[in-house]
Amino acid sequence: MSYKFESDVIKTLGELLENKVNCDVIVRIGQKPNFKEFHGHSIILGCRSKYFNEILFTEYIRKKDGKYIITKQNLTPQAFDVILKYLYTGHFNINAKTGYELLDIMVASEELKLEQLTKLTEEFIMGNYQQFLQSEPVGVIRVIYYNKSFYNLQEYCLQIISSEPEILFNKDIFIKLPALLLESVLRRDDLNLSEIEIWDNLIKWGLAQGQFNKDVSEWDQDDFDHFQGILYKFIPLIRFYLISSDDYINKVKPYEDIFPKELIDHLLNFYSNSEYRSTIKIIPRISARHSVIIDQALGHFAVFANWIDKMGDHNKYTTKTMPYKFNLLYRLSRDGNTAEAFHRKCDNKGATIIIIKIGGSEQIIGGYNPFNWDSRSGYKLTYDSFIFSFTDRRDTKTASVGYSGGISSVGCYSTNGPIFGGYFYCRSDGSIWTAYSTNYFNLSGFPNKSIIAEDYEVFQVIKQLNM
Repeated sequence: MSYKFESDVIKTLGELLENKVNCDVIVRIGQKPNFKEFHGHSIILGCRSKYFNEILFTEYIRKKDGKYIITKQNLTPQAFDVILKYLYTGHFNINAKTGYELLDIMVASEELKLEQLTKLTEEFIMGNYQQFLQSEPVGVIRVIYYNKSFYNLQEYCLQIISSEPEILFNKDIFIKLPALLLESVLRRDDLNLSEIEIWDNLIKWGLAQGQFNKDVSEWDQDDFDHFQGILYKFIPLIRFYLISSDDYINKVKPYEDIFPKELIDHLLNFYSNSEYRSTIKIIPRISARHSVIIDQALGHFAVFANWIDKMGDHNKYTTKTMPYKFNLLYRLSRDGNTAEAFHRKCDNKGATIIIIKIGGSEQIIGGYNPFNWDSRSGYKLTYDSFIFSFTDRRDTKTASVGYSGGISSVGCYSTNGPIFGGYFYCRSDGSIWTAYSTNYFNLSGFPNKSIIAEDYEVFQVIKQLNM
């Protein structure tokens, strides 16, 4: 017979930390006034953290009175206190933390090479703090941008900024934005601004960096050279061919002296020669809400919003009154037809709507998942998920919806794309679907057979805070 006394061990280690008995490490965290000195044991810290294991046993580490001295001014005492308790007891208490406190914990975990803790915190933020992320995407991304380990959270915030660019471009913080972060925003295909608005904002940002205090008409060559040095990396990101000739003459041409000669020649030909213009492949930016499957003007998104809130036949939302935004996360034809591509784009993004165009017909089908997608191999139960059919995507009156009976509502498996009800699912090849309405009720017009998807899209569903 064997006995397990893990709880006694954990309790003893916690007491060892609290009592500071035989501590041989002093960790100085933060800067005044937010500064604190922590005490620990090298044997425990070294075993539990790659960072401490690497630094504690080098010949260059500072020692005083027989104790190791480690200084981390860029971390906060509040975050390190949570992490230190985790290192000793395995307990990780992040209840009642603010969004920024959780970000501090995530950043500190990554720096201390605690991969499991870093990933857990990132997933917790994305799964439970969506209102914080939606209201503070600029602040969040400024905290995490330079750390590529936080790709999912960065992409989530950039999607919000691209969908609602006014939260960045119309704020005082915009002109203080680091160049690398601005470059990431301007590279996006889904930035929801006209190209001339993007240009105007880029000029505003550039002028603020150079502190120019006179009109461009009064600039000399030194001024243009200085401005070129500020904006040279951004010029290739502007899609000048999307700017009207009037806007080009009035707003762009005054700054032509910062352009490479080859670009000036191309633009001159484009705006003055219709034959040359016809040879240019113009790639527009696509709004985050753009769909290639449904016509947004027909009101499909308003129908989805009514189904999400179970509005029935009265007081229905319209396109203008619906309290949700729908941001495109994934498109089969754009992002790849594999389960891995779906999960890379859609995991941990909150509620989503799936829209599938059935090959060889005008029918679309799909489903609503009120939870996160993930790859944890299991089902989530709810009465709020639904699947739907429009027998003719061009007519919203052909719509039918069926809600989950609470059994096998939504399935999350790394080897599959979306799964609803157990028998409506995407196989590893995203174009092949099994489409049965099992465990969803009162639905008409559903295929109830295997289908080939001509394309399918996943839209993130975001509750608007001001509604």
